Amino acid sequence: MKEEQKENDFRLHCREMKTSLKSHMIWDSHKMANNIRSRLSIFVSLFLFLLNIFAHCNASPVPVVIWHGMGDSCCNPLSMGSIKKLIEEKVKGVYVISLEIGNSIAEDTLNGFFMNVNDQVKIVCGKLANDTNLQGGYNAIGFSQGGQFLRAVAQRCPNPPMLNLISVGGQQQGVYGFPRCPGDNSTVCNIVREMLNVGAYVSYIQNHLVQAEYWHDPLNEDEYKKASIFLADINQENVKNPTYKANLEKLKNFVMVQFLKDTMVEPKESEWFGFYKPGQAKDINPLFETPLYKEDWLGLKVLNSTSRLHFLSSDTDHLQFTETWFINNIINKFLM
Repeated sequence: MKEEQKENDFRLHCREMKTSLKSHMIWDSHKMANNIRSRLSIFVSLFLFLLNIFAHCNASPVPVVIWHGMGDSCCNPLSMGSIKKLIEEKVKGVYVISLEIGNSIAEDTLNGFFMNVNDQVKIVCGKLANDTNLQGGYNAIGFSQGGQFLRAVAQRCPNPPMLNLISVGGQQQGVYGFPRCPGDNSTVCNIVREMLNVGAYVSYIQNHLVQAEYWHDPLNEDEYKKASIFLADINQENVKNPTYKANLEKLKNFVMVQFLKDTMVEPKESEWFGFYKPGQAKDINPLFETPLYKEDWLGLKVLNSTSRLHFLSSDTDHLQFTETWFINNIINKFLM
């Protein structure tokens, strides 16, 4: 009887041990599974993080398109050639194109005075559309009048997409004065002055003189709006083109540089989209006080409200910035 009791006790003890062992095994398996899942999750997160860094580090830099100013050319080693080289040195592997309008440096320079701006913009749009290096998007830098010309490209030709638009001394609201003419050819400058004196809004001059196409007479705003074949159009002074606004709003950044001691651009505030108040040529309306901004004809209010409109300055004369200034304010902030 005692032997039988011992055997029953032993069997009960074995069952309890099995139950306990099974319970521990189930607990351990759950714990192990949770541990594996946790480690796997960490591994996957780390893998994706490293993959993102690797992809970023190995991605090609965004290409850069440059448009020179009046009296300059695409490839002058002392101006655009130097800028192109500097960007290529600081942004390793970047593709940079400095726009040439014509078949030679001489032709490019003359076209900056005497070729219809709308025709120039069409040519550039075609060049960019056919350049396979730009199809993923590009950053654009316009120097002096090249600033408003590239804005016209952004508004009229959204493909390939312009990402950052940088206007370095561009006359976004035009000019009312021609105090200094850059370049080495005084004959050309004298011809330009004579044509402007004859009448900037004469049809023939409008169609053949670049500077007349962004001539903005504050004493006769009605004539400006009626006769201007370029600036009045891209600034939406007359018929409002919704695609112009929509296209400009796609920019990641619109950067405008004003030269605070500018003796070439009148008024210099045009470089920040300011201009003379209508009816006189002394007091300035800053951008934020203009109908163009208040009624948001171009989308500048949208860009500003989303921190994509930038106002930079250089305490120098027109385009007289240092290499260090350009690296710190343009290359490092908007091209890297």
